[in-house]
Amino acid sequence: MVTTRIGGYSLQNRLLVAVSVLLTVFLGLTGVVLDRAFRNSLETGVAEQLQVQIYVLLAAVDETDGNFYFSENLREPRFSQLNSNLYGFISSASEGELLRTSSALDIDYETLSLDYDLGIGNTSFGRLQTTSGSEFFVSSYAVTWENRRSPILFSVLESTDTFKAEAAGFRNSLWSWLGGLAVLLLVLQVLLLRWGLAPLRRLATDLQQIEAGQSEALDTSYPRELSAVTRNLNLLIQSERKQQSRYRTTLADLAHSLKTPLAVIQGELGRDAAGNSQESLVQEQLDRMNQIVTYQLQRAVSAGNASTLARQVNVADVVARVSRTLQKVYADKAVNIELNIDPALNFLGDERDLMEMLGNLLDNACKYGRGKVAVSAVLLSDAPPSMRLQIEDNGPGISADDRDRVLQRGVRLDTLAQGQGIGLAVVADIATGYGASVSVADSRLGGAAIVIVFDNIRVAD
Repeated sequence: MVTTRIGGYSLQNRLLVAVSVLLTVFLGLTGVVLDRAFRNSLETGVAEQLQVQIYVLLAAVDETDGNFYFSENLREPRFSQLNSNLYGFISSASEGELLRTSSALDIDYETLSLDYDLGIGNTSFGRLQTTSGSEFFVSSYAVTWENRRSPILFSVLESTDTFKAEAAGFRNSLWSWLGGLAVLLLVLQVLLLRWGLAPLRRLATDLQQIEAGQSEALDTSYPRELSAVTRNLNLLIQSERKQQSRYRTTLADLAHSLKTPLAVIQGELGRDAAGNSQESLVQEQLDRMNQIVTYQLQRAVSAGNASTLARQVNVADVVARVSRTLQKVYADKAVNIELNIDPALNFLGDERDLMEMLGNLLDNACKYGRGKVAVSAVLLSDAPPSMRLQIEDNGPGISADDRDRVLQRGVRLDTLAQGQGIGLAVVADIATGYGASVSVADSRLGGAAIVIVFDNIRVAD
């Protein structure tokens, strides 16, 4: 089964989107991991600091007559400062609170849920949420005390505000750096993709130059990955051009082979005819055979001319050459050919085809006109570029009933109005091969106007 794919997408954009998604996922996971690692590291540091503060309490506390008191100043100044976010408690499961530091005078002991099930000599660390909504890190250590029925619990509490501030600061800094790194990597990725895909863009440009007729073949200095493609494309281009050349050579040989015997027969009949009606009929059929051979040969040549490997032909130059030639041919009629050609217009195709069309049309205009011919070629639109080529004369014109018939293939010369014959059919056939449209209209000079609209053109800079 053939899978239909939607074309027109950019390979660079596709790779950029894929890399962007991968980069976003990678940096996002990296940020999450680093943020979690930093928070864990902070908590570990807080646990170690609180464990040290417990030892400070143990070293400073003493008991007299069942009452606990601090026998010396605590080494941690925050224990002596009210609302310092560091608080110490000494308590037991049976007696409740036994002693607190000066910093904890405003703390409601009843709101604290301390771990009295902690085994003697063990330490616990965690978070504690009070009923008022405050959150603390709490570290507890259970010891035995002489003359006490239950273990004494030394607890140190520290507010989580400092921890949260540090974690938030690190997170903001982390994501800022990762975001900046992501932007930098994306910019570098775009530059690397443009550099890496440059040979493909150059290949596309070279193909466009060949299509526009500005180059004969692809360059050979491509990377190894593209060398096979470019080599095969060059072979294909060469093969196509050789085949066109063989077609033209074969057709030229065929034309020569057919026309020479016909010319001989016509010469013999011309000497022996002497008004013989039967030989006149043979002469008429020979003329018809000449017309058919000419038309079919032109038709065969034009069938393969709408090539994407066409060369650029300047329209103004070709029109000028054909006009000069026909003015010499019709010197006795003193034909005046007015030219209005945009010099920037280039025809993409075989120069002989353009000359064939212009030769037929201008010849008819000079032959059937009354001395005035006008040729114009103008740009109709820029995107895509199109050209209107118009040949006008001041002759009797072509009636509306005959305008469709005059362009039909294979119409006999003697059945067409005003003698317009196979030449117009050949013009229509060649133009159709290039995707152009041909129409007949009234001329502003009073005669006929042949209008051809081409899409296979380029506009010179």
